Amino acid sequence: MDINKDQAAEKPKKLNSLNIVAGKKEHKGFGAGSIDLSQLSSVIIDGDEAYLDMGALHAKSKVEKGIKFSTNKEDVPNGRTCWIVWVAADRRETGSYYAGVTACEMTVDPEARRGWKILADHVNRMDYALKRRIMVDNLGDREKAALTKLLMEYNPDMWKNSDETLKEALA
Repeated sequence: MDINKDQAAEKPKKLNSLNIVAGKKEHKGFGAGSIDLSQLSSVIIDGDEAYLDMGALHAKSKVEKGIKFSTNKEDVPNGRTCWIVWVAADRRETGSYYAGVTACEMTVDPEARRGWKILADHVNRMDYALKRRIMVDNLGDREKAALTKLLMEYNPDMWKNSDETLKEALA
């Protein structure tokens, strides 16, 4: 009988993993410095419609499901353009507000089950939203109008408390 083998069976091996810390500001243990996504939301803009879809945080939004993505835009000649907009909320003395808003383009062709997006751009823009940046200059007027309508209707107080920078960028 091998004693080391029995001891190894009793202790499960601890695996390193990405920790997403929510609501633990004093967290200083393993995984300190992890990303807090509790104040991040994802909005999908598809044509004239903008809607919340938290599945985008894991590339499983309604428009992404069942799609095999490529980094070559020519692989999706019949695709339609959709947008993921990362929206980070924050709070100050006047109340909650939309603090960071960034938009990422993607193309999807549900019939062919193919799509195009640059994952690094999506990740970087998610990070920029968390860092309270406003980056929506890549959206057209139609998409800006749909996003503005959603943000205003979802929470009028948050819209009212948001910086003029966001309102001007979406005008």
